[in-house]
Amino acid sequence: MIPIQNLYYLLCYAWNRLPEQEELLATDADAFHRPLELLAHVLLRGTRRLLRQGLAVAYSTREEELTEIRGRVQLAPTVARNLLSRGRAVCEFDELGPDTPFIRLLLGTLGHLSRSRSLPAPLRHELRLAQRRFPANIPPATLTAENLRAVRRLRPTGASGFLLNVCELVYQSALPAPDAEGPARFRDFRRDEVLMARLFEQFVRNFYRLEQRRFRVLSETIAWQAEAPDEAALGLLPAMITDTTLEAPDRKIILDTKYYTAALRTRYDQQKLISPHLYQLYAYLQNQPKLPEQQLEGILLYPAAAQTVDVRYTLGGHPVRIVTINLEQPWEQIAADLLSLVK
Repeated sequence: MIPIQNLYYLLCYAWNRLPEQEELLATDADAFHRPLELLAHVLLRGTRRLLRQGLAVAYSTREEELTEIRGRVQLAPTVARNLLSRGRAVCEFDELGPDTPFIRLLLGTLGHLSRSRSLPAPLRHELRLAQRRFPANIPPATLTAENLRAVRRLRPTGASGFLLNVCELVYQSALPAPDAEGPARFRDFRRDEVLMARLFEQFVRNFYRLEQRRFRVLSETIAWQAEAPDEAALGLLPAMITDTTLEAPDRKIILDTKYYTAALRTRYDQQKLISPHLYQLYAYLQNQPKLPEQQLEGILLYPAAAQTVDVRYTLGGHPVRIVTINLEQPWEQIAADLLSLVK
């Protein structure tokens, strides 16, 4: 389990954002007992920052019953309500203001968290106070997968994009409740191996993207070095997509992250490397076109949970390293260990 104090770093890098010094000081000063408290804290501070800077405005479509024509008249509801005889009409128009899908979703998430008994009462009170600072005419949107997708399609960036990621993680941590209006319940998302595997992969890739300048960092698709009688047969081959590729003129590293509790498995009373992981990395290396004078290497990176591993091989003529990283140690050492992997 990653300590909660390190989660903020992991989430920031996973979402391609450098941790902010002010947030780090506040995070280190508070003793969080659950990941949900950290998410609520980050969401609350980010919301306050948005409110101080002023909410961004955008055009939103509204439909109202008016006494004068504005925008487009909606004939069906106007006729159905017999409004024309009373000098009224249903109009649809665009209005510039802070009432945007993102702000509605942010309000809905704040409300969802404020009803959770998993959070301390003072924090729930602060969440409710933050809600009251928004314009009263903005309705909150329910925290649902559909609303998250709708906001995601708008491609928010910067602070809004970061807070959207927090909202999405809150949604993924929520448990079904018998009464939607009742107290919200949440689980520790650190126990979700699929979710944590995705965050760990994004964290490692974006850490190298933000913290070093020697390598170009990307996730690439490797083509099979294969031949077949027809193109249809080649199309049946599975895609090979790297987690992280670090490329420089003289060196290329394919780094595959595996969020597993152990880097070794017991087989016939002997500790062995996990064969599918090694086969996958070997396939990447063997099918990777190599540039002249460029050293091709492979790394399998695991979080150090059950054991610590650091072994090196030469496979198919390529240096390969299987190594674990301790995510429970202070952040400065985590960063140093990651940078030392590619020196």
